[in-house]
Amino acid sequence: MSKRDYYEVLGVNKNASDDEIKKAFRKAAVKYHPDKEGGDEAKFKEVGEAYEVLKDKQKRQRYDQFGHAGVGGASGGGAGGNPFGGFGGAGQNVHFDFGNGDFGDLGDILGGMFGFGGGGNRRRQPGRGRDVETSVTLSFEDAIFGTEVKVALNLDEKCSHCHGSGAEPGFDQKECPTCHGSGQEVKVVNTLFGAIQQAQTCHTCRGRGKVPDKKCTVCGGDGIVRAKQDIKVKVPAGVDEGSAIRLSGRGEAIAGGENGDLYVLIHVKPHKKFTREGDLILSEERVSMIDAALGAELEVETVDGTLIIKVPAGTQSGTDFKLSGHGVPHLRGGGRGAQIVTVRVETPTGLSRKQRDLLQEFKDNKKRSLFGQS
Repeated sequence: MSKRDYYEVLGVNKNASDDEIKKAFRKAAVKYHPDKEGGDEAKFKEVGEAYEVLKDKQKRQRYDQFGHAGVGGASGGGAGGNPFGGFGGAGQNVHFDFGNGDFGDLGDILGGMFGFGGGGNRRRQPGRGRDVETSVTLSFEDAIFGTEVKVALNLDEKCSHCHGSGAEPGFDQKECPTCHGSGQEVKVVNTLFGAIQQAQTCHTCRGRGKVPDKKCTVCGGDGIVRAKQDIKVKVPAGVDEGSAIRLSGRGEAIAGGENGDLYVLIHVKPHKKFTREGDLILSEERVSMIDAALGAELEVETVDGTLIIKVPAGTQSGTDFKLSGHGVPHLRGGGRGAQIVTVRVETPTGLSRKQRDLLQEFKDNKKRSLFGQS
C-alpha cells in the first residue's frame, strides 16, 4: 500500500515553516495518541514518521525532490519507512522529538507501550531456561548483503549421558522426599505481622517433584551441564545497528523444561565512504568547478561497485543524484532502496598566473554582459 504524502499527514502545505510543522505535529500527536480515548495507534505512528522527516532540513529537501524513496521509505513498506519498525522484535530504540512543552514524556510512554529499549536481563519464565543475549559486530557491507556468523557461548545444555533426566541410565526416578512430588516446599517466615507461610521451589528436586534413584555420574543429578557451544547465526540482508535476531530454543536449558531463546544483537561498523538512513545509502562525491560548470561524467563508488553518472552543465554544490536499486535491501519484501549521491563542487586553490587571468577575464565578461555591453 502506498504511503500518504507527509505534508498531507500533518495537514500543512509544502511551504510550511518549521514552526508550523512542529505545531501541527504536536496537535496530531495529542489527538491520535493511543493512551487517549479515541486515539489511533496507526495514525499516531504515521504522524511520527512524517514529522521525523519534515523536521530535518536535509531529509525534507530529499523528500521534496524524490518523494518517499528519498528518505528511506519506499512505497510498499521498506525497511526504513516506519520508525517503529525493527527486526526480530527486540533491540530497537525509538525516539521522537516532541519539542519543548508538555509532550516530553510521550517517548517514555511509547517505550512502555511497545516494549522498545536496550538489552538487559529478561525475566526467567517458570519451567523454561534463561534467555541469553550476545552481540556480533558486522562490516557495513555484511549488514547490507547479509552473512553467516558464528558465536561461541558457554551455556547450560541437557546432559547427553542422562538425556536431562538427572538419573544414571538404567535407574528410575522416585518421589522427592522433601516436597512429596509437589515440586514446592513451604517455609514459615516470622515477620512483624506474625508467621507467614511462603511457597518456593523445592531445593531438593528443583521443582521436578522427583529425584533419581542414582544420580547421573556426569551431571550429578542436575540433568544439565555447562558446555561451550558454537552457534551459527544467519544474518539476513538489510539488518541495521541495534537490530536483534532471535534464535528460538538456543538459550540455556533447564531440567524438565524448555530451553530459553538466544538473542543476537547487531552492531555495524561505520564505513569510511557511506552512511545509512533507513533503506538509503548516502555518499558524497567531489567535482571541480570547471566540470560542474561545463558538465562531465563522474565515477561514483557504490556497495555494488563503481558506476558512471552524468553531471549536467551548471550543477550546483549540494545537488543530489539518486541511484535507484543501489541502497539497502528491504527486510520485509523484495527490492532495495536507493543511493543518494551529493555532489560537492570544489573551489580551486593555488592558481597559476595564467589561470587567475583567465578567471578574471571570465568575471569581467560576465559583469559586462549584465549591463548589456557584451
